Amino acid sequence: METNLVDWFKNTPDGVEADAILRACVHCGFCTATCPTYQLLGDEKDGPRGRIYLMKQVMEGAKPTMTTMTHLDRCLTCRNCETTCPSGVRYGRLVDIGRKLVEERVQRPLAQRVVRTALREGLTRRWLFDPAMRVGKMVRPLLPQVLKNKIPVAHDPGPWPTDSHLAKVLLLNSCTQGAMMPGIDRATARVLDRLGVQAVIEPDSGCCGAIRYHLNDHDGGLADARRNIDAWWPYLEAGVEAIVMNASGCGSLVKEYGHLLRNDPAYAERAARVSASTADLIEWLPQRLAGLQAAAQARYGAALQPSQPALAGRRVAFHPPCTLQHGQGIRGDVERLLTAWGAEVLPVPDSHLCCGSAGTYSVLHPDLSHQLRDRKLDALQSNKPDVILSANMGCLTHLQSGTDAPMMHWIEWLDQAIGARPAANAAAAALPAAARPAAAHAAGA
Repeated sequence: METNLVDWFKNTPDGVEADAILRACVHCGFCTATCPTYQLLGDEKDGPRGRIYLMKQVMEGAKPTMTTMTHLDRCLTCRNCETTCPSGVRYGRLVDIGRKLVEERVQRPLAQRVVRTALREGLTRRWLFDPAMRVGKMVRPLLPQVLKNKIPVAHDPGPWPTDSHLAKVLLLNSCTQGAMMPGIDRATARVLDRLGVQAVIEPDSGCCGAIRYHLNDHDGGLADARRNIDAWWPYLEAGVEAIVMNASGCGSLVKEYGHLLRNDPAYAERAARVSASTADLIEWLPQRLAGLQAAAQARYGAALQPSQPALAGRRVAFHPPCTLQHGQGIRGDVERLLTAWGAEVLPVPDSHLCCGSAGTYSVLHPDLSHQLRDRKLDALQSNKPDVILSANMGCLTHLQSGTDAPMMHWIEWLDQAIGARPAANAAAAALPAAARPAAAHAAGA
């Protein structure tokens, strides 16, 4: 695509990046076939190609309007179009730049400004969000349905392991997950504990920055990134194995710290190392589990099996979040791990499509979001699974608001499959019955 960016923009870091992205686009339109909002609305301006033209016009000097802003706001930033694009157009980066430019030049209505400020400031501060969520869970039965949909049902998340291990990984001190679904972090810590790895949450870390950044507060999002880099740096220097993300939305942004801070002389090098050290849980964990399986096979002649018979062969449907399959390019890994641990992973039609959660999108665009949610639930439940699994807390909360079907993070399912046993006996307890006596003796039982 030929470009002629306006002088005040073209030589800035954002301008240089946007120009390269625009030039890569051949406006073929393949992206429209997999764009959720285009499928719902049928408007070219509510698809990636149309939005690219809108952003190009602004970058070439055209005055943006409220209509321009509305079409850009409706984008879920699911990045499905990036997976589809034959030219490798990095649409997600372009829309972040384009939204920022429009935000600076169009005055939002007061009601929108109030809501977006409340989301930006309220969701990202744990000292504010945690007590609010605790109160919300206590009074949930009394709340109107629109608020109930945003508050998960309280349940016992189980204990945090107390053993110390030489091998350590960092988990994010996330802004919402710890209060909304504490069982995810605890299940992660328990699984790692059984593998001889200690999960550490640094209290000085916090929100990954995605909420602020994708609400066009780039400065605030980068401030969150710098705070996390400062908090994690001593652990990286001390030899922590990895920064492991069990929320794919957070992981997708942390992996971009190096790019987002590439022009910051004080943080560029450290940001690049943080991004390189970051892995989604499904990227990092299988290596450890494979080692445990290999050791059991070599020592006892049998691979590990789910310790709870009810989980073996259980029918599960997996929803891959957009931030996992499109943002991070991780596809099929969770399904393979679940299958290896005894699950029957059912096919899900149109699994590439967004569920409509998309960070704060379900709050800002509830009508579109609920249409996408209901489509996704129809697909997930089409083969009557026993449980629906995902890899991102936001998706789980959003999907659960539309159904009573059981849902959990896949690491919570794996935590159950391995069983709540001390690390020293986990392998023996999970072995088939014929192999257990020798294994128990070897484990000192």
